[in-house]
Amino acid sequence: MSDIKSLLEKLSNAHGISGWEGSVQQIVKDEIAPYVDEIRVDALGNLIATKRGEKPSVMIEAHADEIGLMVKQVDEKGFIRFIRIGGWFDQTLLNQRVIVHTRSGPVVGVIGSKPPHVMREEDRKKVVEARDMFIDIGCASQKEVESLGILPGTPISIDRTFANLQGDRVTGKAFDNRAGLIVMIEALKRAKTKSTVYAVATVQEEVGLKGAKVTAFDLNPDLAIAADVTIPGDHPGIEMKDAPIEMGKGPVVVLADGSGRGLIATPQVIEWLVGTAREFEIPVQLEASDGGTTDATSIYLTRAGIPTGVISVATRYIHSPVEVLCISDIDKAADLMARSLETASRYFKG
Repeated sequence: MSDIKSLLEKLSNAHGISGWEGSVQQIVKDEIAPYVDEIRVDALGNLIATKRGEKPSVMIEAHADEIGLMVKQVDEKGFIRFIRIGGWFDQTLLNQRVIVHTRSGPVVGVIGSKPPHVMREEDRKKVVEARDMFIDIGCASQKEVESLGILPGTPISIDRTFANLQGDRVTGKAFDNRAGLIVMIEALKRAKTKSTVYAVATVQEEVGLKGAKVTAFDLNPDLAIAADVTIPGDHPGIEMKDAPIEMGKGPVVVLADGSGRGLIATPQVIEWLVGTAREFEIPVQLEASDGGTTDATSIYLTRAGIPTGVISVATRYIHSPVEVLCISDIDKAADLMARSLETASRYFKG
């Protein structure tokens, strides 16, 4: 599993907020090129790799983007105001170090705040909202900032790097969804299947499941599996009744998410994924969630409908710069996706 850890470190440390996924896509392309017949990038930026074969055709996918920020305005003193790209909890942003991605290269900055020494008591009790935050890159004027190529629309990401915890647990940014990308990559490498396989690294999932929608329409596969992360209820601040999933207990097969407003997997898809897990003795957890959703929602509602499942990796503290997961969960999720590619023709004969 050292190869998985090494690749996760590379992908986590890469920067690719929604709409600017290019550096992440390049890593994916380099990994999968020897295992496919064709690779192309569509108009929206989705990376689509095709391994030609027989029916049923199966689309395996994971989104490449991470949540981030974007320059909104630079004030006369050189401080940068920003908007959020994707679903942030504002408190996780305060006092983070960031990278402003200009065309001429990265610029480091910090999201500053008033020191506690000069705060009034009522200030200490208030939650600082993102709209009241600012980025300090060390410049003294608007002109100086703009001379660096920092203008409205410039993307910004969190400056945080991968680190090992105890055992096979690791921490870093953007495990949502660089973990899913590895599940897809490893499954493509491991699967011995005659089916046509489309391996897709999609864009702009965090801002509306956009890339998956256009890719599924383009490819119109017979089946699809999305790889993503999901929330475990195994740490303080959350209870198992709210998220009955645990890290280290294997991949998660999603039955429904978003209280049914997202994906509701069909019985045949559930039988396919869970039956494959049992056949190959891969431990799985089952999830019916009232939280968020994944690219699968866009995929399975495309055209006349595409039978779609989700294989997820339990990941703590998602949508923060300090996400945590178990490498073994990624490994087993990749095995489940690979074996499911091999059994697809048995479960779907049409």
